[in-house]
Amino acid sequence: MPTVTVIQPTIAAEQNTKIRCAAYCRVSSDSEDQLNSFMAQTRYYSQVFKDSETEELIDIYADEGITGTREDKRDEFQRMLKDCRRGKIDRIYTKSISRFARNTVDCLEYVRQLKDLGIGVIFEKENRNTLTMTSEFMIALYGSFAQAESECISKNVSWGKEKAYREGKVQFQYKYLLGYKKGEDGKPEIVPEEAETVRLIYTLFLDGYSMSRIKKLLENKGILTSQGNKVWNESLIRSILKNEKYAGDALLQKTFTSDCITHKIVKNHGERPMYLVTDHHEPIIDRDTYNRVQQELARRSSKRKVSDKTITEQGKYSSKYALTELLICGKCGTPYRRTTWTSRGKKQIVWRCISRLEHGKRYCPDSPTIKEEQLHKAIIRAINNYYSCGNDVEKIL
Repeated sequence: MPTVTVIQPTIAAEQNTKIRCAAYCRVSSDSEDQLNSFMAQTRYYSQVFKDSETEELIDIYADEGITGTREDKRDEFQRMLKDCRRGKIDRIYTKSISRFARNTVDCLEYVRQLKDLGIGVIFEKENRNTLTMTSEFMIALYGSFAQAESECISKNVSWGKEKAYREGKVQFQYKYLLGYKKGEDGKPEIVPEEAETVRLIYTLFLDGYSMSRIKKLLENKGILTSQGNKVWNESLIRSILKNEKYAGDALLQKTFTSDCITHKIVKNHGERPMYLVTDHHEPIIDRDTYNRVQQELARRSSKRKVSDKTITEQGKYSSKYALTELLICGKCGTPYRRTTWTSRGKKQIVWRCISRLEHGKRYCPDSPTIKEEQLHKAIIRAINNYYSCGNDVEKIL
């Protein structure tokens, strides 16, 4: 008959030192009701540990107005994890699994990390301690419920937004919108100084300036962006030129959130309906000017150039010379380019067909070469002739 001898533990399960505890609180919006809940949570945990003989409160980690589906967006949550890795915390209290995380994968991952560090998470609503659980099934189950709730909320929010779009309700992000501010009546109000900058950008663009030249001019004049920066970039200028709000309209649902977990925002290329609200507010740019700018943007983006590989390769707009793109070869339809001829040490400026320049007579055997001096004289002569018979031209038109 075997004999069983019980060897008593030599280390007490819990020593006289208090267990170092942390509390984690989170609310997912900045609404007044949620903020009241947020304050109630912090007061509750401060009171719970006040007279405890076995536990002491190290810190309260509280994320305010932050989503629970993205851990990287929660600064306080990340600070709590760092303190756990530094050995400052023995136990974490939180109201529920949905307060801890609304993403099942992240919830399980962080519970495992903390468990490996010997730190238990107490979910009070579910009455669960992750250190005493032998299975992760319940955590995964409750986490799935929390994630499903987030997905449902996301769908309701999207439905609410789309309903507002259909009713023509427009929300402005004034922080990034040059030329407008929120008026006393809640509607967009024009900021005169900023509006002049917008008009200047549109005028320069229609005058043939490239994005880079507009950028340099704005910076040289010391004009600030909507966020007060001295440095402009070409993409910002392009977005101003394409923004229908400057014509008094508003195109809604240009982007949408493709995934409520990752919160990835993508451009709407036809996956969702878009809603155009015309004459919504006072315009800075008249509609004719705005439409001409859109046509010019399309023209520049569809430019083609001649290359060794293909004669339809995408080209780049240049505003260096006034006659660039205005001279077209009558033989092959390719634009002319300004170039310099050198003969016997003397330089001469001429305009030649790009196809003829880069490929010889292969694509264009008969295009003429035009001297720039003669070209300028011909243009001036044509302008003078036009003005001399201006009244007759008006009658014909």
